[in-house]
Amino acid sequence: MTLRVLIVGGYGIFGGRIIELLKDEPRLELIVAGRSPERAKAFCARQQAAARLEPAVFDRNGDLAHSLMTLRPDLLIDASGPFQAYGKDRYRVVQACIAARVPYLDLADGADFVDGVQSLDSAARASGVFVLSGVSSFPVLTAAATRRLAVGLARVDAIRAGIAPSPHAIVGENVIRAITGYAGQPTRLRRDGQTVTGHPFTEQTRFTVAPPGRVPLRSTLFSLVEVPDLRVLPALWPEARTVWMGAGPVPELLHRALIALAWLVRWRIVPSLLPLTPLVLWASNHVGWGAHRGGMFVEVDGVDDAGRSVTRSWHLVAEGDDGPLIPSMAIEGIVRRLLDGRRPEPGARAAVRELELKDYDRLFARRAIHTGVVGA
Repeated sequence: MTLRVLIVGGYGIFGGRIIELLKDEPRLELIVAGRSPERAKAFCARQQAAARLEPAVFDRNGDLAHSLMTLRPDLLIDASGPFQAYGKDRYRVVQACIAARVPYLDLADGADFVDGVQSLDSAARASGVFVLSGVSSFPVLTAAATRRLAVGLARVDAIRAGIAPSPHAIVGENVIRAITGYAGQPTRLRRDGQTVTGHPFTEQTRFTVAPPGRVPLRSTLFSLVEVPDLRVLPALWPEARTVWMGAGPVPELLHRALIALAWLVRWRIVPSLLPLTPLVLWASNHVGWGAHRGGMFVEVDGVDDAGRSVTRSWHLVAEGDDGPLIPSMAIEGIVRRLLDGRRPEPGARAAVRELELKDYDRLFARRAIHTGVVGA
C-alpha cells in the first residue's frame, strides 16, 4: 500500500525530524506543508529520500476543507504548535479532518489540549477515523514505560519521569514559546492523593539517568513541566497518589536562570515570560557545552503482590543526533504500523495506549539509543 501523509509544519524542527525518520520508506508520499511555499520547496530539494516528497501550502487558519480536498491526504500530522496558544478554536484542524474523514495525529505537548481532544470522540467515531493527540515522548513513551514497570505490581502509588535533552540539540521557537508561556503559571497535578496547583520550573528534583551497562548521564536537575501526562496518566492509574513530570535542560546554569525567571511569574512580579521567548530561544541554541548526549527516565513506586514496597525505574540514554529524534518516534511507530495494516481504532483520545516499549525497542535498535530497567 501507499500512504499519503500531510505533515503540517513539515519544514520545521519537529516536522523535519518526522521526515528524517520516515524518508527511507518508498511506500510513503510525504506532503511537506506550511504557510511558506518557498521554505517547503527548499526543504524538499535538500532531501535524499526513498519516499516521495511533495511541497505544499497549508494554513491552519485558512480554508481547511478546500486544502484537504486538494491535497487528498490519507493522514494528517500536525507538527506545528505551540498547541497551548491555539486559542478558543483550538481543534479547528481536528474538526476539519473529522469532517473530511482524514485520520489525524499531533505532537501536542499542551496538557489541556491533549486532555480535551476526547470531547471529539463521538464525532470521530461517527466519521470512522482515529484522532490521536500527544503522539510524543510525553505521554506515549512515559505511559509505555510505566506499563512495563507496573508488571507484577498490585498497586502503583507514584509515577515520576523526566527528559534531559542534549545541550547541543536544536530547539524550535514553538517549543520555547510553550515553555515561556507556562513557566511559573499555575497548573493542575496529582500529589499525595490530592489534585493540587503546581508552578512549572519552580519545583525540582535530581536524578541520574543510568541504563545498566552504559555510561550514565551526569546527575541532572529536573524541573516540573506542564505536559499531557499530568492529566492523562492519572486516568490510566487512578490509584496513583502522585504524578510528576520534569525536564532537565542543560547547561544547568541556563536552567537555573529559567527557574529564577519562573519564580518572578509565580510571585506575580511579571505576568509571563512570553516576551523573553527570542532571548531564551537564542540561549538554548547558542549556549551549550558538554557531551552530545541526552536521556530520559520513568520511575514507579508501588506495592507488589506480597505487600512489599517496590521502586523501579526505566532509563534511556541517547548519543549524538539520535536523541532529538525520540519525541518524533511515536509518530514513526504509528505510521509504520499503518503501512503494515495495523490501524488504530476510530475515536479521539490521547495516544497513551497505541504503542508499547517493544514497539519503541524496534525503533531504538536502528539508533544509538540504549535503555534498561533498574529494580525489576
